[in-house]
Amino acid sequence: MNLPLAGRCVLVTGGAKRLGAAIGRKLHAAGASIVVHFHQSRIAADALVAEFENARAGSALAVCADLHDADRLPALVDAALGRFGRLDVLVNNASTFYPTPVGTITHAQFDDLIGTNLRAPLFLSQAAAPALRATQGLIINMVDIHGRRPLKAHPAYSVAKAGLVMLTKSLARELGPDVRVNGIAPGPVLWPERDLDAALKAEIVAKTALRRSGSPDDIARTALFLATEAPYVTGQIIAVDGGRSL
Repeated sequence: MNLPLAGRCVLVTGGAKRLGAAIGRKLHAAGASIVVHFHQSRIAADALVAEFENARAGSALAVCADLHDADRLPALVDAALGRFGRLDVLVNNASTFYPTPVGTITHAQFDDLIGTNLRAPLFLSQAAAPALRATQGLIINMVDIHGRRPLKAHPAYSVAKAGLVMLTKSLARELGPDVRVNGIAPGPVLWPERDLDAALKAEIVAKTALRRSGSPDDIARTALFLATEAPYVTGQIIAVDGGRSL
């Protein structure tokens, strides 16, 4: 069996559900040990770790942390090192997403969206940098196509993701040559947990060049590519959006 990530350790923030879980499953299937970060999704995180442990004993760990608490972020790295002795890939996946139309934006909303989507990736990457340098590792930031083209009624979120685009490029320069840093910008691959009108979904899909929505596996396969097949790729944002951003 080909396990290109055997012996490697991957930390996925927001790794219990949705895109984070899909990425964790894909990289675990490639041989990696997975640290599943969660905040409030303990049941889902424990279930995913049990799934990984059943497939390969001693290959997963769940760690709880509020990413807004910057002082707690180094403990995530310490947990990975304490259990697996190394850290090879950091996936900054955790995100908050909701509308903030101009005229309604609160300080708390702005701090939340910037904190989860930009500040936490910065300070967690900083905390992880020494361990990643030791393994010639990789950071994958989950960006968004709306980090380059704003989403109506979501200015705070769009600004946060735009900052994450620049952070990805800045970290690639700062941490090279030892650590590669890249971003993945999903398009319509997984709808928000809040209900969207069916007509709006159809309109979004119709604006993609491929005229169809993608899947979490499309994102997970891109993460696997970056982790296993792209040693000369850094500072790049890969849009996985069916041509939505064209």
